[in-house]
Amino acid sequence: MIARLTDQLAPFKKQLIQHPIYQNIESITDFQRFMESHVYAVWDFMSLVKKLQLDLTTTSLPWQPPANNTAARLINEIVWGEETDVDKNGTPVSHFEMYLNAMKQINASTDGIEEMLSSLKKGENIFNAINQANLPDHVADFLRFTFHIIEEGKTHKIAAVFTFGREDLIPDMFISMIRKMNHDNDHKIDQIIYYFERHIEVDGDTHGPMALEMIKNLCGTDPIKWDEAITAAQEALQRRIALWDGINHQIIQKEKTKT
Repeated sequence: MIARLTDQLAPFKKQLIQHPIYQNIESITDFQRFMESHVYAVWDFMSLVKKLQLDLTTTSLPWQPPANNTAARLINEIVWGEETDVDKNGTPVSHFEMYLNAMKQINASTDGIEEMLSSLKKGENIFNAINQANLPDHVADFLRFTFHIIEEGKTHKIAAVFTFGREDLIPDMFISMIRKMNHDNDHKIDQIIYYFERHIEVDGDTHGPMALEMIKNLCGTDPIKWDEAITAAQEALQRRIALWDGINHQIIQKEKTKT
């Protein structure tokens, strides 16, 4: 089943890896535009992680042993690394907060994402918050897909979106971008470089393989679950491509206005 899934996702992953956005991010200004949209994907990723933790571990009292110990262990280890990693100074911090700090270092605006978080903290429904946030279509559509998958509540589909729409792509997606960033010696961008390098290290060596094992464990020998997982993973990749398309268009349009 894994081989079949890999084959069916390969064209989408190739399209992402070869996306022109990487060639079009040529300056700190371009990267600011990228981060101001991509931060929403960094944030909603954590909701996928936490939903899996809610589904696969015991988070209510009185405590009961989890139904699937292997899956519970896998997701707990992933949560530990994503929610309480260490930054370049050794301070415990979530990857999302690490990303926000990196945005601030290069003067990318965090107003949009912080206003959305403030709205949610006051009790606003996630879909209302998305609608009211005046987000670009490519960001709003990306978020709606994530939270519709979460709302549907099928753990194997959530795990597929998490595994193949996010974690599995991070090593390939960001290596070329980091290399380009390292060529820019005019700006202090060490926090964002650390963030990406940390993701490549953790996700490529640890979380990616663990998440794949979790998919295998959740789908087992059920062909319906495997079909649903494949479909969800394909749509997640398509949404990522659409997000990249939208950000790329913004970058190109900005460059045109300068000429």
